[in-house]
Amino acid sequence: MEATGTDEVEKIKSKFMSAWHNMKYSWVLKTKTYFSRNSPVFLLGKCYHFKTDEPSEMSPNGSNYDINDEIISRNVEEFRKDFISRIWLTYREEFPQIKGSSLTSDCGWGCTLRTGQMLLAQGLIVHFLGRDWTWPDALVIENLDSESWTSHTVKKLTSSLEASFTGERECKNQSVHHKKVPKDVWGNREIKEEHCHRKIISWFGDSPVANFGLHRLIEYGNKSGKIAGDWYGPAVVAHLLRKAVEESRDPELQGITVYVAQDCTVYKSDVIDKQCSFVDPQKTDTKAIIILIPVRLGGERTNMEYLEFVKGILSLEYCIGIIGGKPKQSYYFAGFQDDSLIYMDPHYCQSFVDVSIKDFPLESFHCPSPKKMSFKKMDPSCTIGLYCQNVQDFERASEEITKILKSSSKEKYPLFTFVNGHSRDYDFVMSPVREERTLFSEDDNKKLKHFSTEDFVLL
Repeated sequence: MEATGTDEVEKIKSKFMSAWHNMKYSWVLKTKTYFSRNSPVFLLGKCYHFKTDEPSEMSPNGSNYDINDEIISRNVEEFRKDFISRIWLTYREEFPQIKGSSLTSDCGWGCTLRTGQMLLAQGLIVHFLGRDWTWPDALVIENLDSESWTSHTVKKLTSSLEASFTGERECKNQSVHHKKVPKDVWGNREIKEEHCHRKIISWFGDSPVANFGLHRLIEYGNKSGKIAGDWYGPAVVAHLLRKAVEESRDPELQGITVYVAQDCTVYKSDVIDKQCSFVDPQKTDTKAIIILIPVRLGGERTNMEYLEFVKGILSLEYCIGIIGGKPKQSYYFAGFQDDSLIYMDPHYCQSFVDVSIKDFPLESFHCPSPKKMSFKKMDPSCTIGLYCQNVQDFERASEEITKILKSSSKEKYPLFTFVNGHSRDYDFVMSPVREERTLFSEDDNKKLKHFSTEDFVLL
């Protein structure tokens, strides 16, 4: 009877936390994000320009409509479509109870797990669909009603993004209203891509059977001494993602693996061994690999000397994002403009979606509006994500990143290094928990002990 009473208290507490986080973060989602027309925007290796050097021209019918405005609007639309197509994973409530606890929501403690999921989801999107893939309904999201988003709210979010690019003058052209393309007119490619899109999202469903769902990640975390409701740092999450991919028995996931750098070092022979680790001897292709590199960009605060390095990483075609944030909040960093980072925020609490049902709603898994944050506000502890399709891809990526490390750092030692050989050649072994601790100063570790799981969300 006492246990039942405790469960009820936990449920009430969970609902209160969900309401609090929605009140706390929904206003942030509704605020305008301002982008400059004069600077390029980078999003996971792609560059977008919102100005044109072409001379101003009149429209063919002689009106005052500037054709350059149409070009800019089209570029903004391409960026919007690309951003919205990234998979957005947020706090959820009323999902199946997490084993060993009474929790049915991750509000207040699961944000780093969610940002880790977003990074892995991007790696899988690139792996199965390619970096150029975009969701056909990305620009229709503003016209839809769902449990999580009202059409009015989303319309305001997306229109605020368009308005933010206009600078001192208003766009003269009318905004285009996009309509959903009926599925009965889709071709074979669109049908296959939609199936794959849904499949990837289903792997992150909030249920015990989902390969990369919250329940599964917490189960692996238990083996490192973590429990549901604990704080998870970027390095620990990197190891949980590696474990989840390694343990997956889904045939479609056998062609991809994950490597986590040890002590800020990527051992090239270890990476290549993982890429060539097919159990089936008849397989001649190598595996694709996601490389996760936990780093620290300074001591108590982020060192501004690392700004160019972070921008260089987010500019690479190999980049699948950064698990990071600012103190007490984890964000998924996906791009930048000037000295501001572009991110997706996991803190908005949405209702549980059963991804096992046919044609489950997709809208709540795509964020309608990007957010920006000054680099100097970034917490120094983060994990960088890279995707390499094969061994040759990895060799090219390591060369390019080594150049960025050398050119962007004024420090004596680089943030991380690529070295030849195996980790065993250097007699080095590191556990996930120990590695996480090494990313914090002694003072930080002392401070962590004073935070409860409710007060302390990230870093």
